[in-house]
Formats: sequence, C-alpha cells, structure tokens
Amino acid sequence: MENKHVGLLVIGIGFIMAGVVWLFNSLLKENINLTCEHGPSCAMHTNLSVQTWISFAIVLIVLIVGVVIMFTKPDEKIIIKTKKIKPKKKKIDKSKLGKREKKAVEILEKENGAIFQRALMEKLEIGKVGMTRLLDKLEAKQLVERKRRGMQNIVVLKR
Repeated sequence: MENKHVGLLVIGIGFIMAGVVWLFNSLLKENINLTCEHGPSCAMHTNLSVQTWISFAIVLIVLIVGVVIMFTKPDEKIIIKTKKIKPKKKKIDKSKLGKREKKAVEILEKENGAIFQRALMEKLEIGKVGMTRLLDKLEAKQLVERKRRGMQNIVVLKR
C-alpha cells in the first residue's frame, strides 16, 4: 500500500475519532447539566472540559500523523543482484579409504553431497553402531560432516 493511501486511511480514522469524541462529549455534557445541581461551579464541568481538550489533542495527533505519512516518500527498494558461485568440486582420493568408507563416499556423491544418516545406514546395510563408527572415521579424515536437523542427522560431503 502506498504512503498516500495509508495517510488518507489514518486521516479518515482521525475524523471518525473526532466525531465519536464530539458525540460522546455532547452527550456527557447533557447528562451533567441534568444531574449536577451546583450549576457551572460543579467539578464535573471542569473535568468535562479537560477531558474534551485531551480527546481532541489525541485526535489532532492522529490527523498530523496521517498528513505526515501521506506526504513522505516511500523508501526506495534496493535490488542487489548476486551471482551464485558454484564451488569447485574436489576429487576425493578414495585410495586410502576402506571398503565401507568408499561405498559411503560414492553414495554421498550420487546424492549430490548430502543424505540423511538413516538413509545412508539403510543403503550401506549396517547398524547404528557401525554407522557411527564409519562416520567418525570419515569426519576424522575431514571428508564428511554431520549436521543436526530436528531429530535426524544429515551427512554432508565436504568438498
């Protein structure tokens, strides 16, 4: 929504507030005139005038805010174009890896470098303990990294 429209909306709300304040105060003034036996020296007359001035001051502030909003320029949108730089994939030397380690790295490469630990465990057909030990070895060689996602781990291939 443009500032001009928002400003007009706030000014409209200010005029509605002014009408409500005027209606409320005129009804209250009639009530005081009917019930107060002391005449104009009654404390309720003084309280009513103070209340009226405070109410109209608040309405005036709302109207001023509406005018200010209406005549201010909206912030310009800054668009920054960025290029995604694809990191160069390092070839992983698999000659120093064990049989399971090689297979795990190959699966990770097929899965674009990331897979849930549970899925990798199922593909390798090993248990939890074996999976933990295998990932510990691969992390020690700085080939993979485990990242926590909720209640699961994602195994990410470091490249």
